[in-house]
Amino acid sequence: MAELLLELFSEEIPARMQARAREDLARLLADKLKVAGLEFSEIKTFATPRRLTAVVDGLPKRCPDREEERKGPKVDSPSMAIEGFLKSVGLTGVDQLEIRQIKKHDYYFARVKKVGRTTDAVVAEIVPEIVKNFPWPKSMRWGEKHVSRLVTEEGDYLVTEEGDYIVVEEWLKWVRPLHSVLCILDGKVVAFDIDGIESSNKTRGHRFMAPKPFAVKSFKDYAAKLKDAFVILDSDERAATISKGAHKLAEKEGLTLVDDEALLAENAGLTEWPVPLIGAFDEDFLSVPPEVLATSMKAHQKCFSLKKGDALANRFMLVANLKAEDRGRAITQGNERVIAARLADAKFFYDQDRKGSLEDWVPKLKEITFHEKLGNQYERVQRIFHLAREIAPLVGADPDLAERAAILAKSDLVSDMVGEFPELQGVMGRYYALDQKENPAVADAIAAHYKPVGPNDDVPRAPIAIAVALADKLDTLVGFWAIDEKPTGSKDPYALRRAALGVIRIVLENGVRLPLRQQFHSHLVMAGLGPAIHDWPRRKTWITGTSPVMTIEWREIAQSLLDFFADRLKVYLRDQGARHDLVDAVFALGGDDLLMIVARVEALGRFLETDDGANLLAGAKRAMNILRIEEKKDGRSYDQAPDPALLEQSQEKALAKAVDEVEKAAASAVENEDFEAAMGAMALLREPVDAFFDSVTVNAEDPKLRENRLRLLNRIRATTQTVADFSKIAG
Repeated sequence: MAELLLELFSEEIPARMQARAREDLARLLADKLKVAGLEFSEIKTFATPRRLTAVVDGLPKRCPDREEERKGPKVDSPSMAIEGFLKSVGLTGVDQLEIRQIKKHDYYFARVKKVGRTTDAVVAEIVPEIVKNFPWPKSMRWGEKHVSRLVTEEGDYLVTEEGDYIVVEEWLKWVRPLHSVLCILDGKVVAFDIDGIESSNKTRGHRFMAPKPFAVKSFKDYAAKLKDAFVILDSDERAATISKGAHKLAEKEGLTLVDDEALLAENAGLTEWPVPLIGAFDEDFLSVPPEVLATSMKAHQKCFSLKKGDALANRFMLVANLKAEDRGRAITQGNERVIAARLADAKFFYDQDRKGSLEDWVPKLKEITFHEKLGNQYERVQRIFHLAREIAPLVGADPDLAERAAILAKSDLVSDMVGEFPELQGVMGRYYALDQKENPAVADAIAAHYKPVGPNDDVPRAPIAIAVALADKLDTLVGFWAIDEKPTGSKDPYALRRAALGVIRIVLENGVRLPLRQQFHSHLVMAGLGPAIHDWPRRKTWITGTSPVMTIEWREIAQSLLDFFADRLKVYLRDQGARHDLVDAVFALGGDDLLMIVARVEALGRFLETDDGANLLAGAKRAMNILRIEEKKDGRSYDQAPDPALLEQSQEKALAKAVDEVEKAAASAVENEDFEAAMGAMALLREPVDAFFDSVTVNAEDPKLRENRLRLLNRIRATTQTVADFSKIAG
């Protein structure tokens, strides 16, 4: 088996593109090798700022001979179509084709033998194709233009400036100018050319510390020689080198490194030979909020913050891309000068912002469009503060303070600081609110209402912050559902999945009782966007300002949103180890209180793990399957109460009595939100259901007995639906 080593060496690849580029290279190589009939054991890819590398293990020396099957035209197709098919598969007559019937039509099929090619010939063909069609988010064009041919219906024309057709010209495209291509198969160069760049067995090391080219024989030789040439090929190894070195250097100075995984990965993508260094800035800048200093240093110079105890230190950690002879003194001083200028800008923004007030900034939110169909941020604030005030009593918050926090929550969007660093929205609002002597709970809510911003972020914990955060997210979800801008497939440009998951986490982690359907509708009514409750079934037009947006059914919006929340809840609970089918089974009953739904799901899960639960599920499913088949066959339902006079056998009498008693007990327990008791009541059905199916024939010869027994099966279905829709439970 052979090893293929490919390196595409270029000018600096942006750090943010490297991980995706590795995935794309692996995918493209795998797809094209498989299409060519080449199997392999493994593909590994690597990226540094100047190279994209792949190594493929376990390749055969050549492609095996293959026989492909091609479907042709119908047998009665025009002769030109049949002749064209014969030509495409390299055959001369229809006697060489097979005829098969597909959906009552006869088709020609051809079996084409393909002689296997050598692996190096395949690689020489596919690598240029990959390079020329690589899906970089952005790429550069450089080098000489190449005149292309234009194929038209009239023929194949060479486009020239003097011709009748527009000149079509191509450039070599790559993320940055491509300098060289290393491509070897078992140590031998795979020869090909990409617009004048010939493949070879040579690469280069670090730009400054080892710039001369050198040859390699294998991936092991390649990785070792790169390290000798001051290039760490593996990005994870570079990140580990940065982290270990930075923590050690900080500890030596009596400081603590502020860990930042995203910044660590970015620095690993910016360096081939990372060397951590410590710099300093003027202590006067410490009067600026630490989040501002950290964000400025991170955004502009990719530097880590350092702490002295619990406070931010006037030091920073930078990562150089070489081991300098002066131990990095010149590099550090250069970064210090730049950071001093950046922090001076940040301090200016902070001082200027403090001359205004959050309340005075609220009207300026009219200048910021939230969405063309949902108005500006000012209009949105009017909706959010009404909703926050309504939610406040449900979470134990003061309605007046919740309203105040919601009114000011978006004000910092017009500040100079947030204009420079959008990621500080909310954070700066809190500082400005405290500076202006707002209630601390209001200030904290301004900062916390965006939470959680990711799966690892904490949720708001204080009641006022909870009220504003829920109002903010629910306004977003209801608004975008109303204008029919829902997530589709993998596309979610407005982060609506994240908003829904945020609501779910806030509700569950804080034990909040929040009837969603009521909140959806109340929000529309309070904001003047929807009909009154008694008008739900009627169609209404939602007005934003004075322009009708669209005609919609509010009940449909509410149900669609609930379905969306059910999907998000399944994802959340699945990550917690719960079964998504149990969520479906509980949601099918129409509940919208997430806290109670999860409590019921958890109780149902524990019940089904018992013998009584497992056996009852099997019996209930058997009853529902029989009922579904018979209802379909008879074209009717059997939802009437069974006639006691027609209950002949003791087992059906016992079952009829049990379902009546269990349904009442379970319904009472559910009403009291005692789901464990409801499941306990359900357990009492297990024995009478088992006994019924062991002794009673449902499809009796007497039609009256048959109908009555089917009605009894319907009672089993109805009784189990007191706690969940058992038909949606797997097993």
